[in-house]
Amino acid sequence: MLELRPNCEGCDRDLPPDARDAMICTFECTFCSACVEAILQGACPNCGGGFERRPIRPAGKLVLYPASTQRRGNKSLLAP
Repeated sequence: MLELRPNCEGCDRDLPPDARDAMICTFECTFCSACVEAILQGACPNCGGGFERRPIRPAGKLVLYPASTQRRGNKSLLAP
């Protein structure tokens, strides 16, 4: 089951479970679409794979299977 991570690992922007611009790779690395396009150019910095739009969990299932609250980050992505 997807963790539904709460933030972009690049810019730390909040990505709630219903975010339409949350992108994930096959290992669930989570980034906002702005970081994927502008900084990462479509390739995950952790595994080298591509990204897909993260699916939105139905509200009824979100109650039973809540999103993760553990924030993750990769500050080196924003380094000059």
